[in-house]
Amino acid sequence: MKGNSGVKNDFIYSMALQLSEQEIIRREALAELQELGINPYPAEEYTTNTTIKDILTYYPEDESSFQDVVIAGRIMGRRIMGSASFAELQDSTGRIQLYFNRDEICPGEDKTMYNTVFKRLLDIGDIIGVKGYVFVTRMGETTVHVKEYKLLTKSLRPLPVVKEKDGQVYDAFKDPEQRYRQRYLDLIVNPDVRDTFRQRALMIQSMRNFLLSKEYLEVETPVLQPIYGGAAARPFKTYHNTLDTTLYLRIANELYLKRLIVGGYDGVFEFAKDFRNEGMSRFHNPEFTQMELYVAYKDYKWMMNTVEEMVEKIALDLHGTTAVKVGDKKIDFKRPWKRFTMYGAIEHFTGVDVSEMDEAQMRKAALDMGVELDETMGRGKIIDEIFGEKCEGKLIQPTFITDYPVEMSPLAKKHRELPGLVERFEAICNGKEICNSFSELNDPVDQRSRFEEQIELGRRGDPEAMVLDEDFLRAIEHGMPPTAGLGIGIDRLGMIMTNSNSIQDVLFFPQMRPEKSSSAESEGDDFINAGIPAEWVPVFQKSGYPNLESLKGANANKVFNQLCGLRKKLKLTLSAPKPEDVKEWIEKAG
Repeated sequence: MKGNSGVKNDFIYSMALQLSEQEIIRREALAELQELGINPYPAEEYTTNTTIKDILTYYPEDESSFQDVVIAGRIMGRRIMGSASFAELQDSTGRIQLYFNRDEICPGEDKTMYNTVFKRLLDIGDIIGVKGYVFVTRMGETTVHVKEYKLLTKSLRPLPVVKEKDGQVYDAFKDPEQRYRQRYLDLIVNPDVRDTFRQRALMIQSMRNFLLSKEYLEVETPVLQPIYGGAAARPFKTYHNTLDTTLYLRIANELYLKRLIVGGYDGVFEFAKDFRNEGMSRFHNPEFTQMELYVAYKDYKWMMNTVEEMVEKIALDLHGTTAVKVGDKKIDFKRPWKRFTMYGAIEHFTGVDVSEMDEAQMRKAALDMGVELDETMGRGKIIDEIFGEKCEGKLIQPTFITDYPVEMSPLAKKHRELPGLVERFEAICNGKEICNSFSELNDPVDQRSRFEEQIELGRRGDPEAMVLDEDFLRAIEHGMPPTAGLGIGIDRLGMIMTNSNSIQDVLFFPQMRPEKSSSAESEGDDFINAGIPAEWVPVFQKSGYPNLESLKGANANKVFNQLCGLRKKLKLTLSAPKPEDVKEWIEKAG
């Protein structure tokens, strides 16, 4: 039976073999700092009195305000020299150069804080606080002359290396897989990413201010719902143990917000996290944000004008202009926007008038256009596929598509003038929908009939068909006033307003496939099967022999020296192997 020391040694052994050389060096520095009596993770408040942005903005015009500055941030670069050195510090607002002088940092005989701590034990990525004054170097660079510094956090992992020269960035941390999985690193080393999310936040604030100025009420509705509804989508499903019932993550908050209109509010809105169990792309994430708005006694024509006004204001608030750069395009949100009917857009872009076609004719027309269909699709879904394939991608400037076929819109009011259509619009921009709106259906008899048609589509195999919500029908049977409703995709609009190419670029933590697990464990079994002791397998792998195949034909003396060298470097508790043991292991591998 192992004592505590044996367990501890096994833990250190296991950790050492999993760490890179840099990580080992940083942990050794951590231990040395602690031996010097320096707490690498102090608990007390460190009070700053300015930011890097303020220093760079107002100095030297206002020199007197920056003679006693206290700032904190992360070390992003160091140039170690003799008795004087430079570093680069980054806080949430920017980066600035720091100047360290040994005799000012350590005015007495003891030079430990400069010679040992600053020069040897601090690393790029460490978080420090500094006190000093601001000056401009002979090279013209605004710099903080450090009089005193304090370690606030020791970083145990190195940051991605981002090289810069003459303002040009090389080897930037740009791999999407790494950036999205390790967003914290992305935010540290790519300042433009932090700016993107600031702009997204400002966009939401602009929208919220606009709606509050109209005296609409911001509300919250359930995320876990016993019946999902308000959109055509496949839900995520869960189970509540106490209630002994199945629940769904909401696909939309529409039906709950309409209940509030029934309850007597004239205008309600919600910034909502919604969840749809569907495909992923640069335009789709299973978890996304919508703003939904419902205003009593209004219609879809009024809502079109409201959307134009609101989005134009957002562009002005963010960019100071209605013209926004998106990729190689310039998109202008100045009112009024272009408008097409759904049938008109299809005819405009395909030359085919589908307005009078029945389902069979529509299916043939779609196939003739090269649009892929499946047997579960009804007339409404076929029209949606034609529009998506042949029209949507060609609408770059903001455009309203209006007057949809009734089959496509189970929650929209029938058109007051045009039979077979509903009063609905979508705003399309840069080839993608950014919002959806109806004159809301408030006829409970008609609404029940539409739900029943959706049930029939579900029986035919449509996984996105809506389900019937009896409580919602009961609510509107009490009377819902004429209402205009709107759902606007925050992430899609955010892509446009921040000039981002992918929805993942405007989500802090987008959904990702599970990381591929290491094959080291299965490869370790191969070593063991060849007669190599299990405790030596990770040492082989750390020495540059990840699998048995890589060991075949290796020079026994070289391998012996590598194993012993690593054992010594990592201070492993394993007994050293004999040269003849290593030779025998290699022969077995071959």
